Amino acid sequence: MTHDSPPRLLVLHAVRVTGFADTPAIARRYALDAATTTEVLHDAEARGWVEHTAFAGTGGWSLTEAGRAENERQLAAELTRAGGAEEVRDVYRAFLPLNALLLQACTDWQLRPTAGDRLAVNDHSDPTWDAGVLHELACVDRALTPLVDRLGRVLTRFRGYDTRFTAALAHARAGEGAWVDHTDVDSCHRVWFELHEDLIATLGLNRHEHP
Repeated sequence: MTHDSPPRLLVLHAVRVTGFADTPAIARRYALDAATTTEVLHDAEARGWVEHTAFAGTGGWSLTEAGRAENERQLAAELTRAGGAEEVRDVYRAFLPLNALLLQACTDWQLRPTAGDRLAVNDHSDPTWDAGVLHELACVDRALTPLVDRLGRVLTRFRGYDTRFTAALAHARAGEGAWVDHTDVDSCHRVWFELHEDLIATLGLNRHEHP
């Protein structure tokens, strides 16, 4: 049976996977009620789990070290209740080769080595090169769907990563290059980063030890 996460877990986890976001973005991440999200964030702030900072005209929430630990405690308890730890671990093992492909594709979108400069910036003047990158992303896209289906059958909060990735890729194929790797839109790279963080957090892993 698929497990539905409670709002208090989802709000804290939304802060974790987004890294830094304002209250409306936190609420949108899991389609939560705005008032509930605000209440949970303020409660978490009082407990020292999140902090609100503002700079350059923007403000948002981020996890403290205590909040990170609490998030992982809640996730571990939830995964035990759901009984899907081995399934999530198995999906993560299948995810890692795709992660390498995704990272290489993003690098190739940003750089196009030349004979004199292996770190030459990709100016997107070579349609064949860019088409090759989009092909690699399409391969990742096709492989992602069954993995997200498996995760979603354990925890409903994993649902949607595949459709978000597919939507980002459609934008990129339509000529909107920012949707490959920019962080100010729901790009392929941003969706992938969130999924990677979600898996690591759920399994209690260290990103530096598990790239």
